[in-house]
Amino acid sequence: MSTMNSDRPISLPILGGIRLPLAAIASIAHRITGVVLFAGMALFLYLLDMALASPQGFADAAALIHSGGWETFLVWAALVALAYHIFAGIKHLLLDLHIGDTVGAAFGGAIAVIIATAACAVALGVWLW
Repeated sequence: MSTMNSDRPISLPILGGIRLPLAAIASIAHRITGVVLFAGMALFLYLLDMALASPQGFADAAALIHSGGWETFLVWAALVALAYHIFAGIKHLLLDLHIGDTVGAAFGGAIAVIIATAACAVALGVWLW
């Protein structure tokens, strides 16, 4: 008969029980932005279809993008997701080449991705609004 260690947890708490490092959070966010981009493609394809239909459709698509309403916010959010996905993708490609694969470098890479995305978010916000 085997004895069980009574000091180990019976179940792992799901919310708040696991403290992930910033590099892991950045990696999970990379996957989430991929899903957001997949959904955002519908918006981009709609705007492309509208813009290619006629010169008036192009003007309507541009007016819709720069209207300052929720449509502008959706375009901004999709473009920020694209920027994050690109920066995090470059970071992942560098990790495949064993560049920045230490714990300290992974933290620095995650910070760099976040800062670059924040800068792009501000620049895109200025451009769209």
